[in-house]
Amino acid sequence: MQKMRMECLMKTRALFYIAITLTSILIFSVSCIGQKSKWQGTIEELDGVTLYKNPKEPIYKEDVFSLEEELLIGEAESKDEYMFSQVIDVDVDYEGRIYILDSREAHIVVFDNKGEYLTIIGRKGQGPGEMQMPQSIKITPKKEIMVTDMGTRKLLFFNFEGKFVRGLSTAKMTYFNNPVIDSKNNIIANITVPGMQMQTELKKFDSELEPIFTIDNIELFKLPVMKAFFPQFFWQLGEDDSLIWGISSKYELQVMNSEGKLYKKIIKDYAPEKITEEDRQKELKFLFGDNPVPPGVKLEWPESQGAFKYISIDEAGRIFLRTFEKTKDGGGYYYDVFNSEGKYIAKIPLKIKPQVWKKNKLYT
Repeated sequence: MQKMRMECLMKTRALFYIAITLTSILIFSVSCIGQKSKWQGTIEELDGVTLYKNPKEPIYKEDVFSLEEELLIGEAESKDEYMFSQVIDVDVDYEGRIYILDSREAHIVVFDNKGEYLTIIGRKGQGPGEMQMPQSIKITPKKEIMVTDMGTRKLLFFNFEGKFVRGLSTAKMTYFNNPVIDSKNNIIANITVPGMQMQTELKKFDSELEPIFTIDNIELFKLPVMKAFFPQFFWQLGEDDSLIWGISSKYELQVMNSEGKLYKKIIKDYAPEKITEEDRQKELKFLFGDNPVPPGVKLEWPESQGAFKYISIDEAGRIFLRTFEKTKDGGGYYYDVFNSEGKYIAKIPLKIKPQVWKKNKLYT
């Protein structure tokens, strides 16, 4: 019997007259006690790269997930410290303290591992350590808090006491997205090169944001033709600073070591999900807001969605890949789960996006 315990955290309040949304820290119990079948995939060695070819069906055929509420942070009737405006990211340090990034308030709210309020880090502004439009937060291996701020176009670093340590400018790079930091303080991030021929690159930088190497690049579109549902990079750090990454348009994960050498690929058969009218309307909103397609631009629609949308990795090395297949009630998506080796072991429904794994608990 294989068991996992996971814990989840989600956001709470909206300002003004928007209805208050309550969500909770949940605990998952994953018991792989369902019908287990023999793995039907194959393993090949090609030029020093191990290729795991997975079938459509996982090893475990039955539902292996259950949910149980454990802790609630944020209530309709509570102190201001427990109320949020726009939670956009969360991380957890090595002692279980929870760091919640509130983008609209431009600060970090810190709680202990029991959900008790501790302090607030940062504030809105343009001075040293101040934020304008924070987008992501990461606890680094050097025990610092790294915040990506799109407003000031900087990476901001704080210590666990909340003191601002340093800042790195990302101004020379357009759309510097979702950085992760390894044990050597190297940073992996996605940058987008705008223009008539828009491209996006996945790059590795040193601790001062000097480029080390480009991992891969994608041409998003070439005006006047603009592609809807254009492909995206998704990536996470694994054991020993390995990088697990892929492009959303194809079901293939690549695993490389800290030096950039590819040593493993994970692929899987899948049935593409058709694009619905609801999907089309959401994409139009994402691309153009409430405006129509600009004159002279031809919007090109694919026949189906991509292969996956998001990657999450737990401390056991299991990979959770969000597919485009919606749950039966339409409230979430199915995630494909691979073991640390690269074998497809389970398909699970989730209504929330897994973000942080610490000590066998999942926060989101």
